[in-house]
Amino acid sequence: MKEINLYSDGSSLGNPGPGGWGTILDYKGKEKELSGAQDNTTNNQMELKGVIEGLKALKEPCKVTIISDSTYVVKGINEWLEGWIRNNWRNSAKKAVKNLDLWQEYLEVSKKHTIIAKWVKGHAGHSHNERCDILARTEAEKLKGEENE
Repeated sequence: MKEINLYSDGSSLGNPGPGGWGTILDYKGKEKELSGAQDNTTNNQMELKGVIEGLKALKEPCKVTIISDSTYVVKGINEWLEGWIRNNWRNSAKKAVKNLDLWQEYLEVSKKHTIIAKWVKGHAGHSHNERCDILARTEAEKLKGEENE
C-alpha cells in the first residue's frame, strides 16, 4: 500500500465569504498541488474540502497521513467522527454536527484508505503548510476579485 502525505489548508475571506482550499499530495517526494474555490463558505468548510479533494485524487487505496493546521479537521477525523456517527450526527452537546454534507463526503472518499490526521501549527514555517495556505488564499482572493467585477 502506497504511503501518501496529504497536506491541506483552507481559507475564507469573511467567514462566510469567498473561500479557497489548497492541497499537496506527496508520494516519495513527488508532489502534486491541487486547489479550488467556493463562494459563501467558511474556513472550516474549506479546510475539510481540501482534504476531501486530495483523497478524491488518489487512484488506489493508500495509507494517508493528513497534515493540517485545522484542529477542527484533525480532531474531527481522529476523535469526534466515530461518536458523531454513533449519536446520529449529534455532538456531545446533542446539537447537530455542522457541515454534515462535507463530513459524509469525507467518509465516502476516505473509506478505502487507512488514514491518520496530524496537526501542525499554522503560519509557523512548515513549508508544505505555508504553500497550501498560499494556494487556498490565492483561490479565495481570485474568487473575491471576480465578485467585485
